Amino acid sequence: MSKIYKVNGMTCGGCAKSVTNAIIDAAPGAQVDVNLEAKSVSVSGADEATVKQAVTDAGFEYAGAA
Repeated sequence: MSKIYKVNGMTCGGCAKSVTNAIIDAAPGAQVDVNLEAKSVSVSGADEATVKQAVTDAGFEYAGAA
């Protein structure tokens, strides 16, 4: 089941790729779908703590579950 998390600071495709790669690196096999317009990321296969750490490590602001 996918969960949606808010991520502040994503503005372009490069940002989306950075966030996606960070989450997949932290949780191999995770499914990640970034929505730049909503500034959110839908993730399955990774828990909230892992997503939060990956987003922060990638240089973006984790803004909680949507």
